[in-house]
Amino acid sequence: MSFDRLQKKIDEMKNPTVVGLDPALEYIPRDITKKHIDRHGETLEAAAGAVCQWGMGLIDVLYDIVPAIKPQLAYYEALGPYGLMALKTICDYAKGKSMYVIFDGKRNDISTTAEAYSAAYLGTVTVGGNEIFPFDADALTVNAYLGSDCIRPFIKTAVKYDKAVFALVKTSNPSAGELQDLVVIKKGMQGKQGIQVKQGQEDSEGSSEQTPNLYTTVGELMEEISRETIGKCGYSRVGAVIGATYPEEIEFLRKRLSSTFFLIPGYGAQGGSADSVAGAFDKDGHGAIINASRSIRTAWEKTGGHYTDAARREAIRMRDEILQRIMI
Repeated sequence: MSFDRLQKKIDEMKNPTVVGLDPALEYIPRDITKKHIDRHGETLEAAAGAVCQWGMGLIDVLYDIVPAIKPQLAYYEALGPYGLMALKTICDYAKGKSMYVIFDGKRNDISTTAEAYSAAYLGTVTVGGNEIFPFDADALTVNAYLGSDCIRPFIKTAVKYDKAVFALVKTSNPSAGELQDLVVIKKGMQGKQGIQVKQGQEDSEGSSEQTPNLYTTVGELMEEISRETIGKCGYSRVGAVIGATYPEEIEFLRKRLSSTFFLIPGYGAQGGSADSVAGAFDKDGHGAIINASRSIRTAWEKTGGHYTDAARREAIRMRDEILQRIMI
């Protein structure tokens, strides 16, 4: 199973981290962009060429110490068709180095469109008699807040092609709590089960166990609809995205979602630390992977030297810092 493979790689490398490959052009070394602009002019083709060289350079120095990469799709889409070709090239290159590839796209829509998203990024498209993987990522982030019918197509594709998804549960953006922290009260509505929400963290008796907030309800829903997909490591094919800047919520959700693998973004530049993410792991030090993007891809700006050397040093520092807080 997909998360079994990811956990095995984490155990083998003793490194529960993933590097976000977010190619903002201003952070790519100037000598790389200049090389491609000299060849193709100031064009999207030149930008995409620089992104490919930059991304593959990072993969070359990270694949033996980091189990996974997480490209943020928006940066590649911003470069148009050339950017999508760069995304495919980087995905294939990483998989050729046996890295686990998580596409961060936060995709979803009504169920039929969800089927198209899942086919594009995780599954196949049939052209005539030929079945083709357009991108073939190992996992994809999805927006769970559309409900279960829009997640089930992704689960179906994940089961068929041994893939996985990470559903947004508790995100790290500043205004996330405006909706995600709303308290949920289940009550009968005309003979049916409905959900009522109100502002606040707890009910009048202070029991979040009785009245969980919206993000807890979403996490539990994702665990329930994926229960039949649990693999050998004890986790289903639907993981959860939980921001590293919420240590108390991470610990609470770890206890509540025992069969959910966690993807924790926000380490480093966004304020997350080894202490804040330690609660994401189970008693065996399993069940979570911690993402850092900016702190690794821009490490060369702080320390000098070649961007790949600086990225490797920072990736090792991050790994060692987290390992001091957990047991693998």
